[in-house]
Amino acid sequence: MDRIKRVAVISNLADRLRKEGSWCGETHVQKAGYFLQALLDVPLGFDFVMYKHGPFSFDLRDELTSLRADGLLELQARTPYGPSYVTTELGKEIQGMFPRTLAEYENKLEFVADRLGRLTVLELEKLATALFVTLDRERHDGTEEGRAGELHRLKKHISELGALEAVRRLDRMVEELPA
Repeated sequence: MDRIKRVAVISNLADRLRKEGSWCGETHVQKAGYFLQALLDVPLGFDFVMYKHGPFSFDLRDELTSLRADGLLELQARTPYGPSYVTTELGKEIQGMFPRTLAEYENKLEFVADRLGRLTVLELEKLATALFVTLDRERHDGTEEGRAGELHRLKKHISELGALEAVRRLDRMVEELPA
């Protein structure tokens, strides 16, 4: 996907997350972007690595900074947690230039925003790490327990029970994937 279309998708994702009640800070955009790309095959073109709070893309962080510099997204201060991404009028104009691209990914954008929009940062970390572990088949035996064990190994602050709940939540999400 070329950059300008990716801008439309990312800003639309931020709009949808906010509509669903998301704080829409960087963590929310990072994890939602990861789900779009890794689970739903939206070709955003970002590399994600396991980082402090789960899958993270330095490329996406750079893109968000560029979107702010280009006047397409802005940060809105919100206490007590920190800033939220908000699409500017120029960003909305960019979205309007790519109705077919947004229509192509409509169901996937809506699915991610609906499933992730109201989650806390910790819930996002658990769920995104469950996806990361699940997709890395060399790290586990494929069972719920094996994936949860690997999640707990990577993220010691997540209990074994919390890891198992995250894996099960992910599996329910996968069963509900849009066509």
